[in-house]
Amino acid sequence: MAGRLAAFLKNAWAKEPVLVVSFAVGGLALILPPLSPYTKYAIMINEATPYNYPVPLRDDSNMPDVPSHPQDPEGPSLKWLKDL
Repeated sequence: MAGRLAAFLKNAWAKEPVLVVSFAVGGLALILPPLSPYTKYAIMINEATPYNYPVPLRDDSNMPDVPSHPQDPEGPSLKWLKDL
């Protein structure tokens, strides 16, 4: 079996080396990505990235399902920062 495969590759290389190289590169392109260490990290990043991002809402005083947050006239409070 290995002898016939070697004979086939030798014959193909002698007749059409460009095709042999293109099939070899194509085969490597299919085989190497799952073996790459970058695949592991790409999967981890994709799992950690949320699909939906929170969007701030503009209060028009007609939003009963959104809890109200009274705004301090001087701006946002930094009390939590002072308490640290």
